[in-house]
Amino acid sequence: MSARAPRLAAALVLAALAAGRAPASGDAISDQIRQKQAAVSATNAKLEAKRHELSIARARASDLNDQLSETNRSIEQVSSNLDDLTAQVHQSERKLAWNQVQLDAAEATLTRHTNALRGRLVDAYERGNLGYLNVLLSATSFNEFVERWDDIRYLVSQTQKTVRSRRDAEHRVAAVRRRLSSDKVRLDEAVASEQRAQAQLSSLADQRRTLLAAAEVERRNVAGQVAQLEDLSASEEGALESLIRERQREEEARRRAAAEAARRAALLSGQALPPENPGAPGSLSWPVSGPITSPFGLRSNPFGPGLEMHPGIDIGAPMGATIAAAAGGRVIFAGWYGGYGNAIIIDHGGEMSTLYGHCSQIFVSQGQDVQRGQAIGAVGMTGRANGPHVHFEVRVNGVPVDPTSRLH
Repeated sequence: MSARAPRLAAALVLAALAAGRAPASGDAISDQIRQKQAAVSATNAKLEAKRHELSIARARASDLNDQLSETNRSIEQVSSNLDDLTAQVHQSERKLAWNQVQLDAAEATLTRHTNALRGRLVDAYERGNLGYLNVLLSATSFNEFVERWDDIRYLVSQTQKTVRSRRDAEHRVAAVRRRLSSDKVRLDEAVASEQRAQAQLSSLADQRRTLLAAAEVERRNVAGQVAQLEDLSASEEGALESLIRERQREEEARRRAAAEAARRAALLSGQALPPENPGAPGSLSWPVSGPITSPFGLRSNPFGPGLEMHPGIDIGAPMGATIAAAAGGRVIFAGWYGGYGNAIIIDHGGEMSTLYGHCSQIFVSQGQDVQRGQAIGAVGMTGRANGPHVHFEVRVNGVPVDPTSRLH
């Protein structure tokens, strides 16, 4: 072997290593990834703001609907009260009419008795008609006199009693009439008050129906804007994912080129040949210690109706806990990734990559080489998350697979 051979081999190895360490920041695709990442982040910020606005619009529409329902219930109650009061007014009017009949009858009877009594007194005064005295003096015996005296006294007493009774009846009927008249006035006032309340409630119901209609229009408009932003976000995230997959293919080509260069250098130097391509790691370490709170596969959508495909596993862990790389590799993405929030994607070779989502902090940068178990981030709940956890994905040839069979 010539003296140049070791130097040439060493130069090839250094070139391969330099190619392996070439920072992604100078790569065109990396620049596109950063640009698309910024666009995704901006769209996501708008989307979250619109979702918050939609939540407020929904709450306002729901509150107005509840207020309208309450107003309608109040209208029903007032209408029921008004019906009851109207029935009481009619009943009071009937009682008042019957009481008037009784009062008229009592007054007529009293008038007849009074007139009869006055007539006898006038007759006795004008004509000297002393009927009761003549009856007494025409008695033929003392016993007959006493009997006639008792009869006359009883007759006078009964006449006076009848007059007093009729007068008392007249007073009672008049008192009842006054009470009924007072009750009718009170009921009329109550009816008028309920009618005013009914009119006010009807006006309030009209206002709330108008407000509810406007709130529903606003809710539909905001919901439409959210749907448009979600479509845009999905489109941009799809474009970002395509760029990441292209970056992963470039990374795989770089690995193969580096491996081939190392093999050529070994051949020239007479050293043992390294493997053509180490391929994907056979096993993965747990990125964080904790229970699986949501497994891989179909699940109920935690943010909406129906089912959704969950392309990874959720591992529950405390906020701020350290996230470790599941295997050695190169970071091909580190930043905001739509619903994943702050995310890290590591390429491990052999068309395998791992993703770590919802990070509160990111400790690595794009293009950085990492080792198995190295701290790469901290547990958080950024993006669409209901609590602190790590969303962990394993992708082979860009297709998500269940990570659990590879974790050890």
